[in-house]
Amino acid sequence: MDHPALNTAPLLGTVLQAGKPTQLLGCPAPAKLNLFLHVVGRRPDGYHLLQTAFRLLDWGDTIDLRLRTDGVIRRTNAIAGVAEEQDLVVRAARLLQQRTATTLGADITLHKQLPMGGGLGGGSSDAATTLIALNRLWQTGQSRAQLQTIGLELGADVPVFVFGEDAFAEGVGEQLQALTLPSAWYVILSPGVSIPTAEIFSSKDLTRNTPLIKMADFAASTTHNDLQTVACNRYPEVQEAIDWLSNFAPARMTGSGACVFAEARSEEQADRITKSCPPRWKAWKARSLARHPLYEWLQ
Repeated sequence: MDHPALNTAPLLGTVLQAGKPTQLLGCPAPAKLNLFLHVVGRRPDGYHLLQTAFRLLDWGDTIDLRLRTDGVIRRTNAIAGVAEEQDLVVRAARLLQQRTATTLGADITLHKQLPMGGGLGGGSSDAATTLIALNRLWQTGQSRAQLQTIGLELGADVPVFVFGEDAFAEGVGEQLQALTLPSAWYVILSPGVSIPTAEIFSSKDLTRNTPLIKMADFAASTTHNDLQTVACNRYPEVQEAIDWLSNFAPARMTGSGACVFAEARSEEQADRITKSCPPRWKAWKARSLARHPLYEWLQ
């Protein structure tokens, strides 16, 4: 299954609302892959200490934001399985509003492309794009570092999308160093299950003592995903997807699952793999994205 590449050019326009001109932003929210994910410990508060490499992709969700002057923040469309009050885009907007004491609001329309519970960072990316875009729309003047701090309150994966580059991450995922990687094509396969992150991290079978590595030592051939074994034991479909994709290239799970991925040698190979995907699954090709499309909006 193919997909249209993410429109990486944000759209800024003016529309009429109640007969008055108002600003409208259309913004991309790219997916991520965890090229590896090691669980290296656990803090006293229960949060897991990680080492991982985040890679941004030219595929993701899109968010439309329309300025409101009455302070109201609302999502304008229904998302199956996600109540408005729990949606990270709404929570991100309200948190930024609280932190900056702005009197402005927004109508938010979320166009979902990424599978939920797939380990692709969809909700976290949506939240980060909302923070970056509303910071611009509301002219709240927050820096990249300030938005990363706000984002961490929403989830451990939000800061990397605000950071806006491929990154080597430590801590709970918030300690980030830019990672320079060659451009690449990937095949991402969804085995048709949704895996709650908390279920995998809370498993008694999860090992939490993988030795630390240095960023300079990172190589996909010598790393792994500590969450993969737990996820495969609970969701055999994930292991089946890894086994099938491994026929073409080394494959592993991203994040806490359920999606799996492999790096293709070329776009042509990525096309061939996606077209041969068994009909019970969905497969996409995606290219790496060195920087977030909204990267220049922050200092």
